[in-house]
Amino acid sequence: MSEFDPPRALVRDAVVRALREDLGALGDLTGVLVPDAAHLEGDIVARADGVLAGRACAAEVFVEVDRAIEVEWLARDGMTLIPNTTLARLHGPARSVLIAERTVLNFLSHLSGVATLTRRFVRAAEGRAQIRDTRKTTPGLRALEKAAVRAGGGVNHRASLSDGILVKDNHLALLAVSDAVKAARSLWPGRPVEVECDALATVEEAVAAGAELVLLDNMTPDDVRVVVERVGGRAGIEVSGGVTLETVADYAAAGVDFISVGAITHSAPILDIALDVT
Repeated sequence: MSEFDPPRALVRDAVVRALREDLGALGDLTGVLVPDAAHLEGDIVARADGVLAGRACAAEVFVEVDRAIEVEWLARDGMTLIPNTTLARLHGPARSVLIAERTVLNFLSHLSGVATLTRRFVRAAEGRAQIRDTRKTTPGLRALEKAAVRAGGGVNHRASLSDGILVKDNHLALLAVSDAVKAARSLWPGRPVEVECDALATVEEAVAAGAELVLLDNMTPDDVRVVVERVGGRAGIEVSGGVTLETVADYAAAGVDFISVGAITHSAPILDIALDVT
């Protein structure tokens, strides 16, 4: 395992569900036309520049379909890819390889797309702030997508609602900032409290109440600079909301600690990856 692998149980669960979905009730109707004794050799190849992610999922697909499929991996998650990079070589029973093909490529293409877009944001931030993901993920694939974010050089925010305390605007429609922070400290002592803020006054109230982090929602880079000047050093500062590849450098230069970008999971285009039969 590598630091970019999701938990094995979650990988297997996602793979089993994906294969069940792809095989349907009757299995591969076209594949049975291939002679039972036929074997196939092929290369998994990246067609475009990008970052690899999802290798654990691809490997699990081959295991679940047929352990007779032999795979030699030539690339690892987090590796920078150029067009025509061979990721793996494989050979095995042709029917089995053809069953595994689409599910393998779906996982690799999607997760490598997440890693690739994350890397672009990380590079644009130039090391001045860490790029974090959000909970805007594909239902059932969160652990896989968050592992892909790590492969791209980003860091993970909460994996679930039980992982941390983030008081958002809809919470604040029901209770005051200071009351929310006080209650959180009483219920879960020792856990950092983060408060979403859309104005400087809210930031100052959250910091005064003892929040360890403030999440600046939909503020401009100039607004963020003002916040950094007022509360920098007293609380961690995160930016969120509408950050793009064109604006992320300005937010990073403003002096924040984190920039959370939902797009790296919910809007990442796939990386073109194919199986070439050799």
